[in-house]
Amino acid sequence: MARSSTRPTSRDVAHAAGVSQAAVSLVLGDKWRGRVSEATAERVREAARALDYRPNLAARNLRLGHTRTVLLVVPALTTEFFAGVYTGAARVAAQHGFGVVLYPSPEGIGPARPSPTTPLKGRPLRAPQVPDPFASAQAALDGVLASSMAADALTAIRGDRLPLVMLDSDPTASPGAATVNLDIADGIRQVADHLLGLGHRRILHLAADVPSWTFEARARALTTRLAGTPGTELSTARAPISIEDARTATETALTTPGPRPTAIVCDDDKLAAGAYKAARRLGLRIPDDLSVTGLDDLALATALDPELTTVHLDAERFGERGMHALLAVLEGHEPQGDDIPVHLVVRGSTAPPQAPRD
Repeated sequence: MARSSTRPTSRDVAHAAGVSQAAVSLVLGDKWRGRVSEATAERVREAARALDYRPNLAARNLRLGHTRTVLLVVPALTTEFFAGVYTGAARVAAQHGFGVVLYPSPEGIGPARPSPTTPLKGRPLRAPQVPDPFASAQAALDGVLASSMAADALTAIRGDRLPLVMLDSDPTASPGAATVNLDIADGIRQVADHLLGLGHRRILHLAADVPSWTFEARARALTTRLAGTPGTELSTARAPISIEDARTATETALTTPGPRPTAIVCDDDKLAAGAYKAARRLGLRIPDDLSVTGLDDLALATALDPELTTVHLDAERFGERGMHALLAVLEGHEPQGDDIPVHLVVRGSTAPPQAPRD
């Protein structure tokens, strides 16, 4: 007889074994001892095998209030850095039987909302229904891992009950149960020490024009380190994180009247690529006339010519540590608290400053 294409249920198993559905749940959940006989348990197992029955774990987890699923929110998927964060987080999650749902939330604005509508003949139009990926988050997720998110966007994700771990966030003002950070400040200090050691004293900070704690921390670390060395001059130019915006901001900064900076500290590698373009448009050689540094150590860093001196951030380790922290929070434990070390990779884009050419 051909087997039905309909997926067998626990009721089918109970009927085949001549027992109740409760008995099926006890046996297949391995909680039958002392409640049903060995013969009954074997009869249930045999019926399940004959019907090729497999419990619906998703439904079971929902009944128990646990889906073993977490949400990873990242600002965007435009660089391999956040792909690395996801890879590391998903690896640890899988090792512990969890799945990861990825949600890119550009500019930290959270899920889309219905837009205002225009009245038609005096009657207001009904607002369009825009899908909200967090509408049932409390029922579908066990926790949230959020990277570089604006605090205003977290309410929609977390609700009042979901455990939250923040990545790349102010540990003194984080809305999450724990915070995991790369040691960005030390990375900037390494950059500053490298440039100061080469003899640079006029330095331009090409800062990311993004309202985020991590970029504020970079600016503070650079200002503090350079302030400790007499004779240094620090100027700042801001740009969105795009190569063309960085090029424009750099060209403006380098053509401002007064002594030209001899080195540029960029908040990330994409900004550094824009600085390269600006330097070439102005006829400046890297590193002879201008040293440039980045931060991230993306694949882009070795595609540039000369290759970029930058700070290596271990994105996968970042994701791993974040997921370990979230799992610890879910289990009621204290996560590891120290920042993840970073290190400077010196390549061909930095050298001692030279006297200006005629």
